[in-house]
Amino acid sequence: MAWEGVNVVGLCGLIVFYFVILFAGLFSKKMMNKLNGTTDSVKSTVSEGGLSETDDLMLAGREINYLVGIFTMTATWVGGGYINGAAEATIKYGILWCQAPFCYAIALVCGGLFFAKKMRNMEYVTMLDPLQNKYGKELGALFYIPAFSGEILWSASILAALGTSLQVICGLDENTSIIVSAGFAMIYTLFGGLYSVAFTDVFQLICIFVGLILAIPFMAANENVTTPFKSEVVFGVGDDSVELNVIGTIKAEEAALWVDHMIMMMCGGIPWQAYFQRVLSSKDATVAQVLSLAAGFGCFCAAIPAVIIGVITVNTDWQAAAGLLFNIDTDSKLAVPLCLNWLCPPVISFIGLGAVSAAVMSSTDSSILGISSMFTRNVFSKVFMPNASEKVKLWALRGTILVNTAIAMTIAITVKSVYGLYLICSDLVFVLLFPHLLLVIHFPNKVNRYGMVVGFSIALLLRALAGEPVLEYDAIIKFPYYSEGENGEVGKQMFPFRTLCMSLHLGLALGVSFLADFMNKKGILEGKWDVLREFRQKTPTTSIVIESKAAKSLPSYNEATTATRDDDIITARDKDIPTVGGAVVVDSKL
Repeated sequence: MAWEGVNVVGLCGLIVFYFVILFAGLFSKKMMNKLNGTTDSVKSTVSEGGLSETDDLMLAGREINYLVGIFTMTATWVGGGYINGAAEATIKYGILWCQAPFCYAIALVCGGLFFAKKMRNMEYVTMLDPLQNKYGKELGALFYIPAFSGEILWSASILAALGTSLQVICGLDENTSIIVSAGFAMIYTLFGGLYSVAFTDVFQLICIFVGLILAIPFMAANENVTTPFKSEVVFGVGDDSVELNVIGTIKAEEAALWVDHMIMMMCGGIPWQAYFQRVLSSKDATVAQVLSLAAGFGCFCAAIPAVIIGVITVNTDWQAAAGLLFNIDTDSKLAVPLCLNWLCPPVISFIGLGAVSAAVMSSTDSSILGISSMFTRNVFSKVFMPNASEKVKLWALRGTILVNTAIAMTIAITVKSVYGLYLICSDLVFVLLFPHLLLVIHFPNKVNRYGMVVGFSIALLLRALAGEPVLEYDAIIKFPYYSEGENGEVGKQMFPFRTLCMSLHLGLALGVSFLADFMNKKGILEGKWDVLREFRQKTPTTSIVIESKAAKSLPSYNEATTATRDDDIITARDKDIPTVGGAVVVDSKL
């Protein structure tokens, strides 16, 4: 029978939970408008905050306050991959190697201190806006590739985590669980945008903390769990037994790799549209900074229950508890659902499952909305259809949400390691995206298109040739201390090559940009030789003063442009367009 082995009671409870989330998401905009004392009764292509209808959907009218902001920022990061991945890493490698959750928490703090204020004050709409402003529409759009790859792998990892959880606890098919869960998150994201995502995050984060904290005492009190917990455990039976160190060890030859992972996740945890979408939707720069710092603390706290569950897993006699032989390689990603299912009473088990489901949906909707927003604004609208109407842009956003959800589901169905995908996410954005976001925000006059192209290309090539064990392809370039694989397995880079690739990318971008500027000043790189059109003479301009009354009817700054290059779209705020007695001065070509 199709329903054989399915926990009907648990399934019914899960369905109710999903429909509550769906209802909250669909009616979130009205609820948030009531909280903010605003109304959406008048339909317009431009919102009260000066945002177009599409941008309003992406940024929730820039009305995210402290409370909702902290909840949605924290919930975005604390996904199923965050929880299941932390438990998996603790089991396999020990607490010292469970770096991702804690490093991502530090990344949020760093983002708040060094990026949030500048980005919010410039009133960008997406993370790619400053990159396109600096490098032009086409070259700036290239950064969508690492941004898309990181976000889509993030979404896949958390969907995979939910699939395994529902399979263990409810007896549902893993693939069906992934498809249904992603579908629910997609529906309310389609119609409510960031309004839906942010509002549901409040409810979902409460479920996450309550569910996990409530479940841990029952897990620890189970008769098949050894207490007090042991730091060194012989796990398994007979020939399948292995010695595990719960704390973990960092060998001398692994120290550089450990530092490499730490730097990668701390810096690579910053350039995420899901993060900057909350920053840019905040009421002001102060709110953006505060919610980043508070969310960093929240993410750190959320990792603790996941690590404890990992410790409980290795201190459990699984043959006595569930009649199964726990395989470290294949079952570690099931640690959270297994502990919820076999070590907790049924009621607590389903509350915990609700926590995992809430974590997955809160992160999936954020990532999907983030990459869809970037594609619609920075690729579709700026590169392919710059004259598209607001209605076309809105439907492009919704169509992209559908496509990206399907891609994430496909990857999730074929995934093997939740934590593995979790690492690759930061790897890509760290090596390819972080250097340029850092440069265009803090050192915009030190870099140009030539530095960007050379640095990006070489860093991409080096990273591709360095191999990736998670994707099971061996390295072509083997850095010092390379560890060869055994029994047909791929080898492993022990050198901090990710940090090397990122540093080389940063250095090349600055060095080549300096050289290009020097060659231009010497008259070498100009005219037809300026193939990237970095140093073309600016067209003479004249100023036209628009009276303040008329200026009020202009579209928001993010629709205004100055044409210093005919292939660039630069926001008025970026160019500090002057005002005279309340009038706006707009440059116009002669």
